[in-house]
Amino acid sequence: MGISQYIKEIGRGKEGARSLTREQAADLMGQLLDGAVTDLEIGGFCLAMRIKGETPQEMAGFLDATHARLHRLPDLQSTTVVLPSYNGARKLPVLTPLLAMLLAREGLPVLVHGTATEDRRVSSQAVFEALGVGASEPGRPLAAGSLAFVPTERLNAGLKRLLDVRRTVGLRNPAHSLVKLMNPCQGPALIVGSYTHPEYAIAMADTFALTGAHALLLRGTEGEPVADARRTPQMEAFRAGQRHLLQVAQDGPLSSLPELPKTTDATSTAAYIRAVLEGALPVPPPIALQVERILLETQPTPQCHDRPAHAL
Repeated sequence: MGISQYIKEIGRGKEGARSLTREQAADLMGQLLDGAVTDLEIGGFCLAMRIKGETPQEMAGFLDATHARLHRLPDLQSTTVVLPSYNGARKLPVLTPLLAMLLAREGLPVLVHGTATEDRRVSSQAVFEALGVGASEPGRPLAAGSLAFVPTERLNAGLKRLLDVRRTVGLRNPAHSLVKLMNPCQGPALIVGSYTHPEYAIAMADTFALTGAHALLLRGTEGEPVADARRTPQMEAFRAGQRHLLQVAQDGPLSSLPELPKTTDATSTAAYIRAVLEGALPVPPPIALQVERILLETQPTPQCHDRPAHAL
């Protein structure tokens, strides 16, 4: 065992590195998640992949290995909305919990999974705790209209270890993309994937298409899977790998800004979310529109999206 043969292929620099097949990538990731390699090998893998970049075939292989090892939520007849929350708040409040609660209020089962990957950012978990929503175990079934937050380590401890490498070397690795693509449910799910940089939009879209995923992809708020409350982003859907444009991006100058918390701390964000849910403050239009698009995509036969929807 060991992954030295794979590091030799991917670690030849940006120009000389060779990509792995889907099967090789699955074997490599399986060994990483199982804890069958040394810390030095883990560091070599993370740095080599950071320089080389991941191909869709490699990401598909990483997903194959991860799905085989996840503690997944039990099968449900209805589609579960999955919100991966890993970036947290930097300049804007993290409103992933608001999106999750709005979707649950519409009768959908909603799973949020994540962990804090940077100490300086406010995580969704911290906001959920301020709202009185504790962490759940993945073995608990989700009913329609219910919400659960599951920490990454309860889905797979090895995956959490890979994410934590960032705290040591200061750089992302494939695990940070992997968690935004994976399906932690045994049954049907809609993965709401988000990106910050355009190159990740291409890579994520190619992987969703290759793996036949059911997903919604958008440029989220600082990498979170929730639409920017100030401006509607483009939203695309993937169903059985087929790509559809759901929503064009809002362009032009902003005519008005929503009333958002002045700070990003968990207590202020939770107070704002309560005010929105109680009707004291309006739901930001881009987030309301995202809820509508997700509701359409979770129907058994979603509407055809051949024509792009109008921007707000």
